Amino acid sequence: MSIAIAVDAMGGDFGPRVTVPASLAVLRETPALRLTLVGDEALISPFLSRLPPAERSRVSVLHTLEVVAMDDKVAVALRQKKQSSMRLAINLVHARTVQACISAGNTGALMAVSRFVLKTHANIDRPAILTALPTMTGHVHMLDLGANVDSQPEHLLQFAQMGSAVAEALDGIARPRVGLLNIGEEEIKGNDLIKRTDELLRESGLNYIGYVEGDGVFKGQADVVVCDGFVGNVALKASEGVARMMAGMIREEIGRSWLNRVVGALALPIWKGLRQRMDPGRYNGASLVGLTGIVIKSHGSADVASFAQAVRVAVKEVEKNVPALIEARLGMVEA
Repeated sequence: MSIAIAVDAMGGDFGPRVTVPASLAVLRETPALRLTLVGDEALISPFLSRLPPAERSRVSVLHTLEVVAMDDKVAVALRQKKQSSMRLAINLVHARTVQACISAGNTGALMAVSRFVLKTHANIDRPAILTALPTMTGHVHMLDLGANVDSQPEHLLQFAQMGSAVAEALDGIARPRVGLLNIGEEEIKGNDLIKRTDELLRESGLNYIGYVEGDGVFKGQADVVVCDGFVGNVALKASEGVARMMAGMIREEIGRSWLNRVVGALALPIWKGLRQRMDPGRYNGASLVGLTGIVIKSHGSADVASFAQAVRVAVKEVEKNVPALIEARLGMVEA
């Protein structure tokens, strides 16, 4: 099948210096892929000049000089920057010129513009941000990670249904285990939102396993973990901070003495393996699930390898037609 993807080439901390080489790397490894790079053609074109003709024929550029800045307010992106690289990339999804788009830009703006242009599925009240996180047994899909900070139980139920559909499609799991993030596993733990959501999930028909604590997320107790966006974003940022702190502490300890440096050198293969398993870049590419089209959010600070992973997520979601699977799942629930 042919796969067409639009890339907001100007988004993120580094713009075309990262987004274009990363996208071209995935183009080379995916013969069915066609790219539309949206942004300043003068900055994009130098990266295309050395492409072989066969690859160059699969890349087009949609020129615009307007960019949504990382500190722009949502209203500015939505109402004033209608020709921004972000907006035009999303417009291409709406027009079905492409099947997905990727941006490393302002998260709030990306969610707002995507929701305005693409709308949500009929049976979904709110889209959510979903991403995969590493665990001791593989990875877990977690949502919502910041799109909604005042969710109701019905919204968390919808997040669970969408997350289950994504895990089933991307990981090939027949009945993904769904857990609800809570401060304890006991039935008496949690606030009213959690307890009411727990009741809905038990009646949902999903493979609901009950409450999961923060450490249980990384133990691999569930395939999908559901939470409100406020809680999810705090948990995500805290886990990323701990990972960076541990990496920094290991480097400091190795450098404390010549003996430590020798031992560190001997253990270099272990450190490399550990770094690879814990590298956030391996899991870059958060899905804005619940929309009628595929929109993938990359970390703003992503490097080439990390942004390329976000492009691969988009490719896989197109191949599996994730929006249709979510719509079918929610449609069956409503019926």
